[in-house]
Amino acid sequence: MLALPTLLLVACASGAWLAACGGRQTAPEPAWLRVIAEPPTARVWIDEELAGIARVLAVRPARLQPGVHIVTIDAPGHFPHDLRLDLAPGVTTVRVRLRPVPP
Repeated sequence: MLALPTLLLVACASGAWLAACGGRQTAPEPAWLRVIAEPPTARVWIDEELAGIARVLAVRPARLQPGVHIVTIDAPGHFPHDLRLDLAPGVTTVRVRLRPVPP
């Protein structure tokens, strides 16, 4: 039979008694991306997936993992705008005015 200190050490190492060992696992705080774009109907792509329309993301930011993300904002009749963002936890606001394609 194992002695109590040895048993506690084994439990801590296995993660079964994490709270009893003084540690806490918490999920990292998310990054939130708010996009304010002109035109407000511009589409916002994050890591090649459609995240939504700019006017919606202006009031309801996209929830992401902190770290590097590729963001593309596009709208018909405008040049697309690409960004490489290293998002920290918390809210990041991006303001973009897309340039119209000349006639």
